Amino acid sequence: MRAVQITRFGGPEVMDIVDLPEPEPGEGQRLYEVSSAGVNFADTHQIENSYLAAQQLPLIPGAEFVGTPVGGGPRVVGLLDGGGYAEKAVAHDVLTWPVPDGVSDEQALAVVLQGATAWHLLRTSAHLAEGESVVVIAGAGGVGSLAVQLARHWGAGRVIATASSPEKRALAEELGAHATVDPALADDDPRQFTGALREANGGKPVDIVLEMTGGNVFAGSLSALAPFGRLVTYGMAAREETRAVPPGALMQRSRAVIGFWLAHCMSRPRMLDAAMNELLPMVADGSLRPVVGGRYPLSAVREAHQDLLARRTTGKLVLDPTK
Repeated sequence: MRAVQITRFGGPEVMDIVDLPEPEPGEGQRLYEVSSAGVNFADTHQIENSYLAAQQLPLIPGAEFVGTPVGGGPRVVGLLDGGGYAEKAVAHDVLTWPVPDGVSDEQALAVVLQGATAWHLLRTSAHLAEGESVVVIAGAGGVGSLAVQLARHWGAGRVIATASSPEKRALAEELGAHATVDPALADDDPRQFTGALREANGGKPVDIVLEMTGGNVFAGSLSALAPFGRLVTYGMAAREETRAVPPGALMQRSRAVIGFWLAHCMSRPRMLDAAMNELLPMVADGSLRPVVGGRYPLSAVREAHQDLLARRTTGKLVLDPTK
C-alpha cells in the first residue's frame, strides 16, 4: 500500500511516499480502505517529535480517517494511534462511528478529533454555563471554528474569537463570534492582548478562554480572566513552553488553568461516544457547519503541512490517499 512514512524527525521535508505492507488487525480491530485522512496541527508536532508523547521511528502520521472495512461494510470515521496517512489503516471498533448519509468525508473528519476536542473543552473542562463569555483562540481553525459554533449553540453570552487575518476574523464572525481580536497584539506585550480581549467583552473580564498557542497569548489570556474564570490550554502552536503559573496568581482571582488532551479520552471510549453521538447528527441536520479547508492528494502531504504551518489555511485539511 502507499503511505506517508518518516524515518527521521524534522519539518514537512521528512515525509516520504513509500510502499509498505498492509497493517494487520488485532483483536477488536478491523482493516479499512481509507477514502480520506485528516490532517491536524498536532501532526506537525508529531513529525518533529515535539508533542506531548515521544514518537518512535519509523512512523506513519495521521490520527483520523474515513473509510470502509476491507471486504465491505458501512462508511465510518475513526480515531487512530497513528497510521492514517495511508491507503489502508487498522482501527479499534470502539473508536469508529458510522457516518450519516449526507455527511461528507471532510465534514466527518472535522468533528472526529477537532470537533470532539471542542466539545470536551467546553463541556468537560470549562463546564460552560449559559450566559458566560467565551474566548476562542484561533477561531477560524479546525477546533476553533467548531468551538465558536458550539459555544453559541449552548448559550454563551458573548463569544470572542482571535484570528490572524481580516479574512479569518470575518469567517469567525460569520460562524457566530460576536467580536474578534488580532492575536498579533500579544507579540510585543501580553497586556495589550489582555486589554483587547476585555474591550471585546464590553470592558469586562472574560469567563472562559480556550487557548492553544502558549507564550504571550497564554499570559494575556490568563490576565483577562474574571473571578472564577477558566483557561483551558490544549496546544502549543508557538512551540514555546509557558512559564509556570504561581499559585498566588490563581488565588487572587479564583482563576483556574486546565489542561486538555483528547488522547486521554481514547482509553475512555464512552467520553468520545458522548461527543460523536451529538456532533455527527448536528452536522447531518445543518446545525453545525464544519469548515473544510482543502483536500490534498497524498503525494502533496508536504504542501499540506507547509500551508498549515504558514497559517494559510482555515478549517479542516484532508488527504486523498488515492492520488
